Amino acid sequence: MAQALLERMLAERGVNGRVRVRSGGVAPYARDGMLPSLDARLALREVGIEMAEDGMSSVDLRRHPDLVTEADLILTMTGTQREMLAALPDAAGRPTFTLREFAGDAGDIEDPAMQGLEAFRASRDVIHGCLERAIDRLLALAGPA
Repeated sequence: MAQALLERMLAERGVNGRVRVRSGGVAPYARDGMLPSLDARLALREVGIEMAEDGMSSVDLRRHPDLVTEADLILTMTGTQREMLAALPDAAGRPTFTLREFAGDAGDIEDPAMQGLEAFRASRDVIHGCLERAIDRLLALAGPA
C-alpha cells in the first residue's frame, strides 16, 4: 500500500521519474511473486487507487541485493524490519528509517495481514499520514527538478 500511495502522491506533484519507488520484503516469509491481498486492494480502491490483482508483486530483498545497493533511501514499516535489513551486507551505509521515523514520529506500522479490511484501512491511513508529513523531506533528498 505504501508504494501505491507514494507513487500517487509523487504523480500528483508532477515528480514523474525523479523518484523511483520499489517495495520489497525482508521477513523470513518474504518471497518473490506474492500478490497484493484483496483487503489491500480494497483499501486502496476506497481512496481512488485501482490495483489489479497482478498489478504488483512482492520482491524478497535477500534474493535481490541489487535493489538494496541501488537505494538512496530505505523505509521500513517496523523497527524489526529496519534491523533485519541493516543486517544484510548490501545495506551497509544505506540510510534506513521506519516510515514513522522519517515522518518525525515514533513507533511501528504493523502488518495488517489476516486482520481484515478494517485493519488495512487503518494501516492505509497511518501510512498516508506519514507520507504526507515526509513528502517534502523525501523530495529534498531527490534533488532539484
